[in-house]
Amino acid sequence: MATLEGNRSKVLKGRGCVTEQHFEQVLNTISQEVARRRQLSVTSVARAARIRDTYQPLHPHVYRLQESYLDPKFKQIVVYCESSCATVEGLCQQLEELAAPRVYRLPVFTKAFCEELLEELEHFERSSCPKGQPNTMNNYGILLNELGFDTNFITPLREQHLRPLASLLYPDCGGRSLDSHKAFVVKYDMDEDVDLSYHYDNAEVTLNVSLGRDFTEGNLYFGDMRQVPLSDTECCEVSHRATEGLLHRGQHMHGALPISSGQRWNLIIWMRSSQHRNKLCPMCDRKPLLVEGEGFADGFTRESGSSCALT
Repeated sequence: MATLEGNRSKVLKGRGCVTEQHFEQVLNTISQEVARRRQLSVTSVARAARIRDTYQPLHPHVYRLQESYLDPKFKQIVVYCESSCATVEGLCQQLEELAAPRVYRLPVFTKAFCEELLEELEHFERSSCPKGQPNTMNNYGILLNELGFDTNFITPLREQHLRPLASLLYPDCGGRSLDSHKAFVVKYDMDEDVDLSYHYDNAEVTLNVSLGRDFTEGNLYFGDMRQVPLSDTECCEVSHRATEGLLHRGQHMHGALPISSGQRWNLIIWMRSSQHRNKLCPMCDRKPLLVEGEGFADGFTRESGSSCALT
């Protein structure tokens, strides 16, 4: 414990935290953030209720997943994954393997659906309804569970279409037992967020779909798994094309380079396996200590598997 505390102190001092006042400011900031995170579930439920009571959708039909929204090639891939003869090698022949290890590009939605979804998202963005921050790094976007997409869109997409792929591609990362998710849309704009720094996801498996809009540059880049030191890592760029998705392990370090013009929207689904993460929290590498949460929360469950919880 003394060594751990010493390392923390060294890191803080290396970042300019050298006086008691500095340490108190850091502790106060951390305490405020902990308090905020403990209230996330409550504030999210309140926002969702207000949205449900006041928001009038522009395209109500996009809230329910339909086969016509899915790219025909994507549906063929899912059918293959569900067949008795499916193998990882056979699946990879139908996907575009990228330079980054175990990162795959695949068609997901039709262009027509992406355009309608974007119209709906922009309609909501212009409304007076409350909007939550999609995650701790992206400042602009929409939490799809609050908008009402979870039950009839994201959940069947995960269970019926994405889990069969993940079961073959990522069995070692919980791909066979994905039982919850967090889904959100992020927005990049020249007057808002233009990039996203190097990070890993609170997920076992991630799907990142480019919904479109006109933009230049802004490629994604991938390094190595988060356990690999940065000094031993080489990053590679990956372009992101509208209607297509990138499928990767959640603990695979990645980021987004700045766009140089225009606007881009991405649909992100963090897929989680309680069976996998109940053993070890993917964010802190410790046995999770649980408190009750709403909905899927952070994807942890009690040992009985009867309730989800937030860390």
